[in-house]
Amino acid sequence: MRFIDEYRNVELGKGLIARIHRLSTKPVRLMEFCGGHTVAIIRNGIRQLLPSTVHLLSGPGCPVCVTANVDIDTSIALASLPDVIVTTFGDMMKVPGSYSSLQKARAEGADIRIVYSTQDALQIARENSSKKVIFIGIGFETTAPTVAAAVLQAKAEKVRNFYVLCLLKLCPPVMKALLDLGEIKLNGIICPGHVSAIIGSNPYEFIPKEYGVACVVSGFEPLDILLSVAMLTEQIEKGEPRVEIAYRRGVKAEGNVTALRLIEKVFEVGQASWRGIGLIPDSGLKFRKDFADFDASLQFQVDIRPVREAKGCLCGAILRGLKTPKECQLFRKVCTPETPVGPCMVSSEGACAAYYQYGADYE
Repeated sequence: MRFIDEYRNVELGKGLIARIHRLSTKPVRLMEFCGGHTVAIIRNGIRQLLPSTVHLLSGPGCPVCVTANVDIDTSIALASLPDVIVTTFGDMMKVPGSYSSLQKARAEGADIRIVYSTQDALQIARENSSKKVIFIGIGFETTAPTVAAAVLQAKAEKVRNFYVLCLLKLCPPVMKALLDLGEIKLNGIICPGHVSAIIGSNPYEFIPKEYGVACVVSGFEPLDILLSVAMLTEQIEKGEPRVEIAYRRGVKAEGNVTALRLIEKVFEVGQASWRGIGLIPDSGLKFRKDFADFDASLQFQVDIRPVREAKGCLCGAILRGLKTPKECQLFRKVCTPETPVGPCMVSSEGACAAYYQYGADYE
């Protein structure tokens, strides 16, 4: 199949692997920021193909995984309000909050519906004018334009029963936060492909300039990732860190200008809470004043019990690249996809779910 098979070509893959082995002479740590990259790396056995000098770490690029317990608890509390329909992406249903999950709340009678897009949630609002429909707006810059478009459409159509709990997050600020923490010494970052299709590669320029860390934007096929590792290795070996794009069929340096304008029209930058990291300034999106009527956090008041974290869960450390799922005592024993303790085992982009599905023999 054109544009798929050519990025899975075995001979080209062998050539890239040989190139990486030839280039790499010193130990390096590369973080694949995106959860989609983590899944692709583990599914295709890429770590085992790399030289022992190249160590890949998983990062916080899974929007479900980084959603803080306080935000999950708030979503569940909103679902308990009378005449409210909560809509959400399927990955969020089983994520444990402090005391429950959206799935358990639905089983107990709350009207919680799985949607595949913000437009689906808006349609539910149109069809249920006597109810208040709240969309749980998780995601990164990839999702933000679709949320903005739905809000603009709702405003134009005067759909007055549609709301969004805005939990949208921005990737470059959390990259900066991780580098500032200094818990691990990174030599390079495999930058997220889908996010970069929206924001472009320019927002990462501060990383090589201020931190001396190499950056390459990658696609999600095996050859995309191998090419990105080869480009990062060459940058590091030459001592010339910079931002490069290995995913040119999807990413331009300036990004998607139309999508960025949509985001800017509806949202402004604010702080956001990230699981395992905490509050990060300028790392989230919030509604502009002109769109406050759609802001579920302003239009609904809920009380939640004190937030608590699952005992023994290492999701926070895994998201910061400090631990792997194999190092968690709960992994495969107490924590499984059927009985998840933390969100990294729930999301399709979660590191724990990837390790569980594609084998445990990863270091």
